[in-house]
Amino acid sequence: MNHGLWDRETVALMLLISVMPLALTWLWYGGLDAAGLLVLALIISGFWHVIFMLARAQPPSFAGALTALAIAMLAPEDLSILQLVLGISFGSVMAELVFGGWGRNVLNPATVTLAFLGFGFVTAPWPEPPLPLAWAAIPAALLGALFGVMPARVIAGAVIVIGGAHIAGLPIAPLLPAVAVVLVLLVADPVASASTKLGGWLNGAFFGALIILFALGWKSAAPVQMAVSAALLTSLAAPLLDEAAIALWLVQRRRRHG
Repeated sequence: MNHGLWDRETVALMLLISVMPLALTWLWYGGLDAAGLLVLALIISGFWHVIFMLARAQPPSFAGALTALAIAMLAPEDLSILQLVLGISFGSVMAELVFGGWGRNVLNPATVTLAFLGFGFVTAPWPEPPLPLAWAAIPAALLGALFGVMPARVIAGAVIVIGGAHIAGLPIAPLLPAVAVVLVLLVADPVASASTKLGGWLNGAFFGALIILFALGWKSAAPVQMAVSAALLTSLAAPLLDEAAIALWLVQRRRRHG
């Protein structure tokens, strides 16, 4: 991820700029509690980046701030500092830093952290994003796509599937604020999402399909819990979707050229 000015830190910085409408709206509604949680997440994430910088000469990344923001916005509530330290440490180290840092990871570290916290501390309630966050996610997604740092096909694929389900009358309206935030912060990760053209469309559509499936069959889960679970499964499926896209392209190429 290095081409002239467009190295990985430029991409991470542009991603941070893109999500500013979302971050500022969340801080406006969350107040001092939200700001304190974000500072804590930044400290924990930054600590591990410094450790790996010293141990492996691995430079820290602006992506650590993206991870901290996503965790602060979406993590289950009423967790102790120790629980947050365990979750953020596990996600940052095992999902990102051990692979050589952001840009070389397979899964989004914030997604892994949130899944760890959700599965490990099942009694902690999930947050309920207010509706303005869903509206703030729209300019964030548009900026990310305009800058070329968020996969537009992934976003479009998810919007088409989820929008079609909403128009069809399926009961997904209560999930939309959480889905919008998760789509921008977790699913539209340029590293952890599918990289082929067809794979990108399939990636977004798969996320949307999982949201519909969970909305219809997982009645006991909170909206953020459903969206984070769908994001995790989508990230795990992304390499397979790319493989399917490449295989289909090869079949078409053989038919065309013999």
